[in-house]
Amino acid sequence: RLEDQTKKLHKDMKKSTEADLAMSKAAVKISADLLGNPLCEQDQAFLESMTALDTAMKRMDAFNQEKVNQIQKTVIDPLKKYSGVFPSLNMAVKRREQALQDYKRLQSKVEKYEEKEKTGPVMVKLHQAREELRPVREDFEAKNKQLLDEMPKFYQSRIDYFQPSFEALIRAQVVYFTEMYNIFSELTDQIDQAGLTDEQREKETEAKLSELRALSIVADD
Repeated sequence: RLEDQTKKLHKDMKKSTEADLAMSKAAVKISADLLGNPLCEQDQAFLESMTALDTAMKRMDAFNQEKVNQIQKTVIDPLKKYSGVFPSLNMAVKRREQALQDYKRLQSKVEKYEEKEKTGPVMVKLHQAREELRPVREDFEAKNKQLLDEMPKFYQSRIDYFQPSFEALIRAQVVYFTEMYNIFSELTDQIDQAGLTDEQREKETEAKLSELRALSIVADD
């Protein structure tokens, strides 16, 4: 379960940062398209607003890239390294399982001779089977003890390993959104000349749209 969750977290973090970058790149593209609008050539106030917007979007994209780079180093890369430990752990479990099967097979062989009549040939085979069993049992016990000792330690270490990454993730987000607040506060001061609320702007836009619909050249669908 720990392996599956680590891989899922790594995958989701990568998707999150890719979506972040796509969002800021799209915002930069939108502002560039608006800045290239012919209206900018005709209206100085609109040009100034779009120039301010374009500058803000580029700043946002730069800070977003910085945030993603930080998350890559402090969260995504450590998650990938942690996931890289599991193949060797799984192999150790498989080796222990194979040792157990060998142990059971030879133990069964010993028990079979122990149940037979104690003739000379049987006793010789029993002695050979016990000798064959001894190193196999010792190998299994060593592998089993190693897993019993180390697996709990590995599992318990996950919190100490991931804690710094999650703290770094939070710090990166705090820095980013603080900068975003500053950027958009400055942008609002630059372009929000009328000081209208969102509701007032929505009504104003609807009123303008109603005027356009009232034109005779607009078809009434």
